[in-house]
Amino acid sequence: MGHGGNVVNELVTDHREVEELFGRIEALPPGDKNRKIYADQVTMELVRHSVAEEAYLYPAVRKYVPGGDAIADKEIEDHSKAERIMKDLEGHEADDPEFDRLISMLMSEIRAHVADEEENLFPKLKQAASAEALDDLGDKIRRAKKTAPTRPHPSAPDTPPANKLLAPGAGLVDRVRDALTGRGKQD
Repeated sequence: MGHGGNVVNELVTDHREVEELFGRIEALPPGDKNRKIYADQVTMELVRHSVAEEAYLYPAVRKYVPGGDAIADKEIEDHSKAERIMKDLEGHEADDPEFDRLISMLMSEIRAHVADEEENLFPKLKQAASAEALDDLGDKIRRAKKTAPTRPHPSAPDTPPANKLLAPGAGLVDRVRDALTGRGKQD
């Protein structure tokens, strides 16, 4: 993740990458160990994406979009649901029947969230904010994803300023843990 362009282009590209990983999971038979690897990769990408949206996109929605507070609150609640599922998923291997249930729940939740953002939130934001503001948000989102956590932290704050202060430290710890354990890497 980290593609360039305005905030909408950046986030839509992220959405397509996550959907590609979902497709890889769905193409494998239940119990295949690579399903867990792809699920870890999905989680890493979704957590970084969500943290960046919560730090910069949703405050911009509150600022620019009429009715933005309600929209941002709903999107943050969607993130919270997905994060709880990802946290539960961490504790299950691909051969555990609970893994299949949780990954199906996660895919359903994320696909609904993506459709909502792309069909409702993004068009409203593009109409309400200037091209310069959208480009600036894209830059902020890219920077935030570089230092964001890669593991779900359901009890962490999801609104500024606390999320902006805590995310880089949690992100560093998560990336060290990922490197030491090989999480999200194929053998």
